[in-house]
Amino acid sequence: MKVEASSTPFLLAAGASVVMSGFSLLLPHTPPLGKGQAITMGGILGLDALVMLKRRTYLVFILASILACIPLTFYFSFTNAYLNDVGVQNAAGKMTLGQVSEVGAMLLMPFIFRRVSVRGILIAGLLAWSIRYALLGFGNAGAGMWMFYVAILLHGICYDFFFMTGQLYADQEAPPNLRVTAQGFLTFVTYGVGMFIGSLLSGVAVDFFTTTAGGTVTRNWTGFWSSSAAGAFAILLLVAIFFRTPSRIQSKNA
Repeated sequence: MKVEASSTPFLLAAGASVVMSGFSLLLPHTPPLGKGQAITMGGILGLDALVMLKRRTYLVFILASILACIPLTFYFSFTNAYLNDVGVQNAAGKMTLGQVSEVGAMLLMPFIFRRVSVRGILIAGLLAWSIRYALLGFGNAGAGMWMFYVAILLHGICYDFFFMTGQLYADQEAPPNLRVTAQGFLTFVTYGVGMFIGSLLSGVAVDFFTTTAGGTVTRNWTGFWSSSAAGAFAILLLVAIFFRTPSRIQSKNA
């Protein structure tokens, strides 16, 4: 539809939100489990789960999760602009292949959970991020277009292997009375703190790799994506060296 350069995507999102809000009214009644209990700001932000940080493996996991959101934001913020800048046709349409791969990865996750430890899955996810950024940095809209396709299709591994697995790991590691709080804390430090930092740094990085001469703006996209790949690989080393646990994701009835 070639609507990415207009306000149409925002209007479509607004309409979809209205539809989803209406659908939510049809869901079964779910009274809050904590009804009648005292509500604190610490509980809302998940700060009660800070006690879990006393365990080194969990602390490393939280730090890695925050840091991983930085290169994640680089991808979300600038991939479409980059692909359009280098002449890729229908960039937004091609990027939806990432969501297709994410659905495929989700279907494979139960089989992976049975065979690979949490540590192995997280490392594989971070390695995929590093490879993805390298492919973006050295691909082009001509003979190197296959690199862009592979980078986009890696989204399922990149996202599900690290972020979805991380959510399940946090739920599994938390005691029953802290499970909801632990999820709230993980969401706050990743999609809140991590992506906020990533949003700031991604803009700084783009400016760093941008030069202006005679009114012409030139961006060194290879340098930008290479720095992102290096950042993701540094986080991989953090997990590989310090996240020492044989834990696997277990089914609830296991």
